[in-house]
Amino acid sequence: MPPNITATTGDKPAKSGRKKGRKARLVVLVLVLALIAGIAYGAYWSISTVRASFPQTKGSLTLHGLSGPVDVKRDGYGIPQIYASSDEDLFMAQGYVQAQDRFYEMDVRRHMTSGRLSEMFGKSQVKNDEFLRTLGWDRVARKEYDTKLSASTKKYLRAYSAGVNAYLQGKDGKDISLEYAALGFTNDYKPAKWTPVDSVSWLKAMAWDLRGNMQDEIDRALMTSRLDAKQIAQLYPAYPYSRNKAIVQEGQYSEIAGAFQQNGSSSTSGTSTSGTSTSGTSGTSTSGTTGTSTASTASASGSALTSQLTSLYKVLDDVPTAVGVNGHGIGSNSWVVAGSHTITGHPLLANDPHLSASLPSVWYQMGLHCRSVSSKCPYDVTGYTFAGMPGVIIGHNQDIAWGMTNSGVDVTDLYLEKLSGDGYLYDGATKAFKTREETIKVAGGKSKTIVVRQTADGMPLLSDRDDELVKVGKKATVDTAAPDRGDGYGVALRWTALDPGTTMDAVFAMDKASDWSEFRSAAAEFDVPSQNLVYADKDNIGYTLPGKIPTRGKKDDGSIPAPGWDPDYKWTGYIPRDALPYEYNPKRGYIVTANQAVIDPDKYPYTLTTDWDYGTRSQRITDLIESKIKGGGKMSTDDMRQIQLDNSSEIAKLLVPTLLKIDVGDKDVRDAQDLLEGWDYTQDADSAAAAYFNAVWRNILKLAFGNKLPKELRVKGQCLWVDPVDATAPADDTQKVRECGLRDADQAQPDGGDRWFEVVRKLMNDPKSTWWTTPEAGTRPGAKDNRDDLFKRAMIDARWELTAKLGKDIDTWSWGRLHRLFLKNQTLGTDGPGFLQYILNRGPWKLSGGEAAVDATGWNAAGGYGVVWVPSMRMVVNLGDLDKSKWINLTGASGHAYSAHYVDQTGKWAKGELLDWNFSSKAVDNSTSDTLVLKP
Repeated sequence: MPPNITATTGDKPAKSGRKKGRKARLVVLVLVLALIAGIAYGAYWSISTVRASFPQTKGSLTLHGLSGPVDVKRDGYGIPQIYASSDEDLFMAQGYVQAQDRFYEMDVRRHMTSGRLSEMFGKSQVKNDEFLRTLGWDRVARKEYDTKLSASTKKYLRAYSAGVNAYLQGKDGKDISLEYAALGFTNDYKPAKWTPVDSVSWLKAMAWDLRGNMQDEIDRALMTSRLDAKQIAQLYPAYPYSRNKAIVQEGQYSEIAGAFQQNGSSSTSGTSTSGTSTSGTSGTSTSGTTGTSTASTASASGSALTSQLTSLYKVLDDVPTAVGVNGHGIGSNSWVVAGSHTITGHPLLANDPHLSASLPSVWYQMGLHCRSVSSKCPYDVTGYTFAGMPGVIIGHNQDIAWGMTNSGVDVTDLYLEKLSGDGYLYDGATKAFKTREETIKVAGGKSKTIVVRQTADGMPLLSDRDDELVKVGKKATVDTAAPDRGDGYGVALRWTALDPGTTMDAVFAMDKASDWSEFRSAAAEFDVPSQNLVYADKDNIGYTLPGKIPTRGKKDDGSIPAPGWDPDYKWTGYIPRDALPYEYNPKRGYIVTANQAVIDPDKYPYTLTTDWDYGTRSQRITDLIESKIKGGGKMSTDDMRQIQLDNSSEIAKLLVPTLLKIDVGDKDVRDAQDLLEGWDYTQDADSAAAAYFNAVWRNILKLAFGNKLPKELRVKGQCLWVDPVDATAPADDTQKVRECGLRDADQAQPDGGDRWFEVVRKLMNDPKSTWWTTPEAGTRPGAKDNRDDLFKRAMIDARWELTAKLGKDIDTWSWGRLHRLFLKNQTLGTDGPGFLQYILNRGPWKLSGGEAAVDATGWNAAGGYGVVWVPSMRMVVNLGDLDKSKWINLTGASGHAYSAHYVDQTGKWAKGELLDWNFSSKAVDNSTSDTLVLKP
């Protein structure tokens, strides 16, 4: 018998107190009146339409398939804590409850990961679907489920799916979500049953979001049309190991050394144990360079690689924002402090992952509790998970806590493939592509069939997904190092997530781990995406790097797309699990991870990546911890929270002393300059100084670098007169050409992140560098090899930019007026009719923080000041008393637009506040507002 539900009592939606219930009714009434007042289709909408999808959170329901009753207790923010007597009941209830709150989001996600968005939204999504079908995430997820995952994991996935489907049974779209009611105007889409593979597929989407250096790989290749190898190397400087410490400093190296002795030089990454690239530019470490051997593949303007990647970027840029900001700025903070340095005598652990802002938040808070923890039901865990996935991804159980940050290790490579007939060239011979057909169904239109081609080792040919890419590939020319053009060129992707893995096994194993040994064993299964994992129990702290991390051919360091016809550029294997870095109870008493280098390369034989974040956030966190404990202080939960909110600008500390020495002449500009006098470098929302400095920083980047980059990296629609030969040299006015940028504002360069901090830091000691050259601009003089002249012009330009945006009176300026967060529903709230966007979207919020600050409310300096990624949640776990832990989400528990819990945490999140995170049964009972009993 299929699972089904029967309502018995409590069929009214949840109310968190009378005030919230009254407020919800008023909001719904206002909505309905607005619609009836003249919005298209307004007559269709009613209070019952809006409220039909609100979940039942009180009383009881019969849910066939359960072996015993399950209690779902929700607090005043709608956050559920589930109590069951068996593990299958626990995960079945999790599926049911998440579907209550977030099924529309879950449904969109599974259509995205399987390349079926066109079924919901029509022909506008066909290109996205073609690309995602080519990657084949759902096909890989099916292989994982069939061949890789353990029997218990499959059991839990099936139970979770049964719970989701029990919720769906007998419901029309409008009974599930307001968005389905809106979709009903244009198509007859009906949600299908949930499957275990739908849950596994979402892990591929998150792996894509955290895929490492693929964007840098593309950008470096595109730069070759405008810049030479030395200039590119200057824009990707070496990681400053002596200034910004790596994560692992006192780690155990016995296993690593043993692996090194066994493998010798077989790390095959072009990297010696001293960390100096053997194939890169002279004297440059592996933390950010272009290898000359691979750079030759794309050395000339108009090369196959440059042309292909220009069009490929357009395809990548269209991947839905729900999968992230395509790698730019994605990071996280996580750190743990030993009990010897805390007021409780037990460790504290903090985490705040940085992701693109979405509504609802990508995270879903909940607790999963076995009434009696035993082998039959081994879970007592709480934290953050994804709607659509069973288990808890980040959080704590009764014994341990853990957090994650993106490791940034290089697990993707792009290859330029020489096409030959129906195959491709490899090692002097033609190999046949593997092919499959994919049919894309389109709501309101005809289906489309595409052919997906893969190399013999499973790399999909991404270039097939764009007609322009195919045309360019047929006509392309390449450097003389490449073979004859033949039938053209294509671009293929090698990525660890395209192989079946075991990450879903790792999630359940971490959820029930009770000590460091069990946690390490569980983490070893977390193969994709590779994450920095920090750990704490009541007495210990630790760090481990899991993941499937490739080793490469002798010519390749993974920093730039490689020639696919040369076997010396192929992957040679993976770093052994036992050789991956870790650290346990270091003497310093704390571990900080914030996407910086994992380990100093002179201590490690393998190349993990050539593109770390540059350690600005991690070092700031380290400095704040040390300033507390070296003064004899002890860390508290609130100290950890305050560090999460630190918005100090490290680049301002470097630049402001020089900016204050410049004689700007103009009184209005001097008035703005005076804002920087005595400024403490904090980027509070109400700070005028922060607004002006960030405008100056943006203009410095634009003048020194942005205007000299190729159009493929610059902001779409921003046009320049440039020298077509060498953009860094003074241009001859008679030879200039008008050139307009091609990239979306939140993806363009220079983005202003801490790589650019390091670029400018190195150039500060070279005030005559050609990077400081700018042309004349109307009445404003240029700079000829003069840093301070460029800074002066940037200060002038910033003054008039903010005058236009914020007004002439600097007393009215504030960073928050520029630096705003808008939360948008990622489907109809982005591309739907105006009235639906009004219904579904929220904001703005004026935010403190900034790019590469610990409070990483990121903005892209090339495109503007608006917030493009955020701390998607914040948490602090107190191992001395778990009930004194704190947490917050970006939005709320609910995905229903007019639920009281749609964005009820956002205001507190924006202020840096945290909620009580109740864990013990007594604390949960004391905070419970609504209880729903699911009965067998």
